[in-house]
Amino acid sequence: MAPSSARLAIVVPCYNEESVLPVMAPYFLEKLSQLMEAGLCDADSRIVFVDDGSRDSTWSIISTLAHDNEAIEGVKLSCNRGHQNALLCGLMQAKDSFDVTISIDCDGQDSLDAMDEMLARYHEGYDVVYGVRSSRETDTWFKRTTAQGFYKVLSLMGVDSVYNHADYRLLSKRALDYFSDYHETNLFLRGMVPLVGFKSTSVEYSRAERVAGESHYPLSKMIHLAIDGITSLSIEPIHMVMRLGMLFCFVGLLGLIIAAIMKTNSLLPFMVLLLMLFSGLNFVALGIIGEYVGKSYLEIKHRPRWIVETSTLGPINRDNFQ
Repeated sequence: MAPSSARLAIVVPCYNEESVLPVMAPYFLEKLSQLMEAGLCDADSRIVFVDDGSRDSTWSIISTLAHDNEAIEGVKLSCNRGHQNALLCGLMQAKDSFDVTISIDCDGQDSLDAMDEMLARYHEGYDVVYGVRSSRETDTWFKRTTAQGFYKVLSLMGVDSVYNHADYRLLSKRALDYFSDYHETNLFLRGMVPLVGFKSTSVEYSRAERVAGESHYPLSKMIHLAIDGITSLSIEPIHMVMRLGMLFCFVGLLGLIIAAIMKTNSLLPFMVLLLMLFSGLNFVALGIIGEYVGKSYLEIKHRPRWIVETSTLGPINRDNFQ
C-alpha cells in the first residue's frame, strides 16, 4: 500500500506558452492546494514547469512564478529537445525528491480534477495511473479518425499502449526509479511506460479545448511521433516488408509461368506495372529499414537527451541526463 501522505510533483512541460502560463498557473496552484487539503498529497508538494527551450518569455514567467510562490519550481533546458524529452527530463529531475509524480500538458485540455482520483488510486497501491479520455467529441473528424487509427496500428504492431491515453499519468517513485533504466534516445513515453509493469489502472476524464495559444502538435509532428512510436517499440514493419516481398516474388514468378505457357506478349503491360510496383516496394522497404538503421545510429552515439541550463529544484542531477 502507498503511504497515507506523499510528496507530489506535478510535472508540466512548456514550449512557447507565454499566453497559457498566466492563465493556467493559478489553476494548478488551486488544484495543488485542494489535493493537500484532501490529504491526498503532502504540504511540501510542488508544481514543476519545464521550459523546453522556448523562444518567447516562457522562462521569464516561470522564474517569476517560482520566485513569488514556493509551491512552484522551474527547470530550463538549454535548447528545444521536444515534448517527450522535456517531459522525461522533468520526471527524472523530480524522481529523487518526490514520492509520486503526475505529468500533464500546460494547455488546460486535460482535466485537473482527474488528479484526485489518480492519487486515490495511488494510495490504494497502484504505481501507474493513466489518464484516459472518455471521448473525442472536441476533436475534428480528421483528428479523431487518425488518432483512433493510430492506436489500432500500434496494437496491430504488437505495441502495448493504453487506448486514448497521451501523457497525462501518475507514476510512483518506484516506477520512475525502474523507468530511469531505459536509455532510449527515440522516446515514445506512452508506449514505454507499460513496459515497466507494476500495478496499473486508468481514470477517465473529459478533454476540453485549449485555453489559449495554438497547438504545438500539427499533423507533421503527429506523423513523426507515430513513426517514432512504431519503430521504437516494434520490428513488425520489417516483418511485414519481408512478407510482402515474398508475396510479390510469388506473384512475379506466377506471372512469368503464365506468360511462358501462353507464349504471348499480351501480358507485357501487366508485367511492366508489376515491375513498377515491385520497384516501389523496394524503395518502401529500404525506407523502413533505413528508419531502423538511423535510430540505431542515434542510439549508439548515446548523446545526452537533454541539458538542463538552470533549475530551481536545487543541484542539477547530471546522472539523469543519459
